[in-house]
Amino acid sequence: MKRSLPNRYLTPIDMADLLGVPVETVYQWRRKQTGPRGFRVGRHLRFDPEDVRVWVESQMERAA
Repeated sequence: MKRSLPNRYLTPIDMADLLGVPVETVYQWRRKQTGPRGFRVGRHLRFDPEDVRVWVESQMERAA
């Protein structure tokens, strides 16, 4: 990740910025169920920073 995780739920734009990927990639991960677990607040998609951290660590382990 480019920087530390904030202490709030993340938007898809936050995720894209943190991971250095296009926003559409975040939505594709969600559709394919390959990215971090997300949830909806009304119609807005959000991600728990702890779930993102765990997912990133698992991706790093798989790549090693």
